[in-house]
Amino acid sequence: MSRIYRMLLEVERPLFLHVNVRWNRTALDWLFHTLSLIAGAIFSLCISLAAGLFAPQPWSHAGWLAFASVIISHIPVAIAKRSAPRLRPYQVLPQIKTNRHPLKDPSFPSGHTTAAFAMLTPWMLTQPLLIPILLPIGLGVALSRIYFGLHFPSDTVAGALLGSSTVLLLSYWI
Repeated sequence: MSRIYRMLLEVERPLFLHVNVRWNRTALDWLFHTLSLIAGAIFSLCISLAAGLFAPQPWSHAGWLAFASVIISHIPVAIAKRSAPRLRPYQVLPQIKTNRHPLKDPSFPSGHTTAAFAMLTPWMLTQPLLIPILLPIGLGVALSRIYFGLHFPSDTVAGALLGSSTVLLLSYWI
């Protein structure tokens, strides 16, 4: 697996460095920090649960689907992090910028991006008019993980696919 990660690094290094090094600005720090908080487990689960419990239909259904998707999508995240560990960008590239508390667990796939897409996709399926609002939020979460030096672009792409596909699979049963 490390051979695949080395090949990926060569392909995605320019994009990663562009976002991580050249984009660093105070306004982006605030924006990306906020987006990362939105995709945290506590926030995404609480918002989804609240919608499931208190929102009228079809939003209640979207809330339950988001709640279940965030939980279930993190099973393959945990399996991938243990079975195919990948060093985080700040551990591989010394010149990058990180936030104050860099994570120590494996990089692949991005759990925050997985949670963001698992939480947001049910809302986009319920009301496609929300896609122009919610899709940029999900993409912003993915960019925030690169911006803070915590994930490579392929980590976030895998997380987005994992979160979205979990929703699509669960939507047949919930």
